[in-house]
Amino acid sequence: GRTVLVADTAVHDMPNAEQIADIAEEAAGFARRMGYEPRIAMLAYSTFGHPQGERSERVQEAVRILDKRRVDFEYDGEMAADVALNPRSMAQYPFIRLTGPANVLIMPAFHSASISTKMLQELGGSTVIGPLLVGLNKPVQIVSLN
Repeated sequence: GRTVLVADTAVHDMPNAEQIADIAEEAAGFARRMGYEPRIAMLAYSTFGHPQGERSERVQEAVRILDKRRVDFEYDGEMAADVALNPRSMAQYPFIRLTGPANVLIMPAFHSASISTKMLQELGGSTVIGPLLVGLNKPVQIVSLN
C-alpha cells in the first residue's frame, strides 16, 4: 500500500482560505519530517472549477494564497479525490501541477476529513494513525475511543 496523509481531521470545522493554506503548509512540513516529499491535493467535490460552488471557491483561494507565499512543495486544487489519487484521472488534466498522485490530502472541512479517514479504515483495511495535532512544539495524537 501507499501512505497518504489527511488533514485537517481534528481542529477546524469549516476552515477559511487562509486556514486551508496554513493547514497545507503544516501538513507539508509534517510529511517531510516523516520522510515524504509532499504532493498536496486540496480536495473538494469539484475539480478546477467544475461544478462551481462557494465551498470550492475557498479551496481555490487557498491555492492562490500558497502561490503568493511561494512555498517549496507541490500543491494544486481544487480537485476531487479520484483526480488527486488516480494517475488515469489526473491525466485528464494536463495542466495539473502535481508530478504524481497526491500523498497529502487537504480536506475542505473537518467532517469530510473525519468521514474519509474512518471509511478508509473500515472499508479499505487501512491503518489509520491519528488524528495528530501538528504545529505545536511536539506532535500530539488524539486517541479514539474505539
